[in-house]
Amino acid sequence: MADADLEQIRKARLEQLKASQGGAKSSSASGGNSQEQAQQRQEQEAEARKSVLNQILEPEAADRLGRIRLVKEQRATDIENRLITLAQTGQLRQKVTETQLKELLNAMADNKEEEKIVVTRRKVWEDDDDDLLDL
Repeated sequence: MADADLEQIRKARLEQLKASQGGAKSSSASGGNSQEQAQQRQEQEAEARKSVLNQILEPEAADRLGRIRLVKEQRATDIENRLITLAQTGQLRQKVTETQLKELLNAMADNKEEEKIVVTRRKVWEDDDDDLLDL
């Protein structure tokens, strides 16, 4: 990844942090506009995330991530968080391709335990001794 791309990612993250800190300070000062400020801050964070993802994903990978989001919102968010973390720590050297995204999805699926529902049934035996007590 080029130095200019990394610098843009850093700037976007810095703006995101400033916005979240500034929003927290101003929302405590004025209680009337706190909902509007929270919504505005969320929109800014979403825009910053979208900007960073556009810089680190190839179009095919971004398209696949969008389709995943339609089916499983939380899984797409987890993948995005992982990608952003990798970009911020400098572990991404180039844009992520669709095959690399698939590998990341498989790796995260292997690490995540599937929720299982275990049904244990009590064994009920007919006991003839109960009949003898009624005598």
